Amino acid sequence: MEKLIKFCFQTAKVACDEKCNKAWGSERPRVYAGLGDQVFGYGFTEGVYPDNDHIDNDDYALLSDDELGEAPIDTGTTVGFEGKPQKGDSIPNKWCVNECERCVMSAPGKHDEPLKLPDFSKRRHNIYSKNV
Repeated sequence: MEKLIKFCFQTAKVACDEKCNKAWGSERPRVYAGLGDQVFGYGFTEGVYPDNDHIDNDDYALLSDDELGEAPIDTGTTVGFEGKPQKGDSIPNKWCVNECERCVMSAPGKHDEPLKLPDFSKRRHNIYSKNV
């Protein structure tokens, strides 16, 4: 899915793979460097950050789709009163654009350029150089 929207008073292009059943939003479960395979995030821990002063909270990897089951229908987050889309809802909504890890948006003034969707067939590291 690709669609032109207005974002911050400008035209922007958004795209996603429409796999809402695999969309966790900002709570997508993750593992942190230095903590092995301990999973943090929705349903696994109280939050997405480890309670450990010796761990870099910015050095994590989001789990792949194959490592996770279906995402919750209601992630508990809303943006402008819009939550994760349900069957029959129009996409993208405000939650998709601001919260969904599967949705990408063009840079300002670049809405004519192609967008690359994230690949969740493998873990996605927060630190770009670790995505090999």
